[in-house]
Amino acid sequence: MTAEPLKVLIACEESQAVCKAFRARGHEAYSCDTQPCSGGHPEWHIQGDVLGLLKRKGDDPVYGLGVDGFEMIIAFPPCTHLASSGARWFAEKRADGRQQAAIDFFMALANADCPRIAIENPVGIMSSEWRKPDQIIHPWQFGHGETKATCLWLKGLPNLEPTNIVSGRKHRIWRMPESANRSKLRSKTYAGIAEAMAEQWGK
Repeated sequence: MTAEPLKVLIACEESQAVCKAFRARGHEAYSCDTQPCSGGHPEWHIQGDVLGLLKRKGDDPVYGLGVDGFEMIIAFPPCTHLASSGARWFAEKRADGRQQAAIDFFMALANADCPRIAIENPVGIMSSEWRKPDQIIHPWQFGHGETKATCLWLKGLPNLEPTNIVSGRKHRIWRMPESANRSKLRSKTYAGIAEAMAEQWGK
């Protein structure tokens, strides 16, 4: 438990992996997503539009939270229209506005009035639309035998230091069979990365 607990918003997180890691260390963390949480703690979950939450100024009748109440935001904006893995559909998504809407959502999180912000996304167009990420991490640096390049854009936070570099690295995440939950499963945060975020950024 830290001497100075932080009020932390985990945006676009239904799994609550990062939220629970911060809570375990004594921080007042809340997940926020348009979907119900699957992490087992609805009392820590704000179901709704995170941008609507960030527009409030501490007057929420339930949580008493607005953007001025959070000391850290960790965001996992949807990557469907941003990731390089979907480049074959970019022309169509630019034409119908889906890609621009995704860029605008990403940038609204990046520009939130908060002293500490981390935004996670796969390798994609935000490196050119905005700026290059501060670092690129992989699950194998945090105890999981997987390769999955994950970009982090940081404000007021240090780069994550690897905690458990492992061998046997495989690219399993993109080989998942098609299913109704495939996108959700592919986007879940690895426990080792969630623990590293809470341990290192919670200080």
